[in-house]
Amino acid sequence: MSKKVMNILFRADSSSTIGTGHIMRDLVLASQYKDASIIFAVQDLKGNINHKIIEAGYKVKILKFNDIEEITKLVQKLNIDLLVIDHYEIDSNYEKQLKIKNSTLKILSFDDTYEKHYCDILLNHNISADKKRYKGLVPKNCKLRCGSKYTLLRDEFIKEKKKIGKKKKLKIQHSTFNIFVAMGGSDSSNLNPKILKILSNFKNIKVNLVTTDANSNLNSLKKYSKNKSWVNLYINSDNIAKIIVKSDLAIITPSVIANEVYYMKIPILAIKIASNQDDIYKFLKKEKSLVLRKFNKNKLKKLLISKGIK
Repeated sequence: MSKKVMNILFRADSSSTIGTGHIMRDLVLASQYKDASIIFAVQDLKGNINHKIIEAGYKVKILKFNDIEEITKLVQKLNIDLLVIDHYEIDSNYEKQLKIKNSTLKILSFDDTYEKHYCDILLNHNISADKKRYKGLVPKNCKLRCGSKYTLLRDEFIKEKKKIGKKKKLKIQHSTFNIFVAMGGSDSSNLNPKILKILSNFKNIKVNLVTTDANSNLNSLKKYSKNKSWVNLYINSDNIAKIIVKSDLAIITPSVIANEVYYMKIPILAIKIASNQDDIYKFLKKEKSLVLRKFNKNKLKKLLISKGIK
């Protein structure tokens, strides 16, 4: 008798304002369910990366709204066993209603801001996650998956880490200081050009900046970077781990990318751009990484000088 195939539905969105991080980490989680039938339920929002889901080999269902009835019908029609929710606009009440309407449905909820959830599994894969803080926020039988043990890392990072081994990065011996810059796939705060302008004051640097076509300011960023030999602009790169491992410093947001850079043991300068990044921001500050609670060009310049960049 053949084993029943598990049906999994991922509910997440991406856009120029939401960003791309939810979908990217969901794709990593999806890859861990080797024998399951996986479908993504997403909205067709401006600047989305729904094509990434299709490229990864998964089916996509386009939703008209972030609506309980629409999701319920989809869960029932597709005989979904596990619903993975990675969405800030879906709360515990929404999750509870889904469970009531679908009694056998299991829910796995992503969380990184210590919100209340009505789920069977809660996943906070951030390096800063503390499962003790979920007491009273989830049902008693909820399985908590928190911290670096559950950090979702793409294969490229694991492969690069194996190459360099567990040894710490050697003291910089070369004349050029390599800086990795990542302000999120959509860079909704449009900080990339501002950071580049500050970096233009320094000599003997090489900047590798990564972004995606979800960035609504991409054209102006391309224009600014053009003819600047010290700037390499990477759009929709599949080799981010290789770029990071060659870096002497990573200027990033305290978000999903921080998990990856921290794993690769590269020095971090984190700039917080959203309230949901506060937890990782505090963690990095405690770890003695360079941090800015918000973008400030003068403070950023001072921190760069403190790293020995001239």
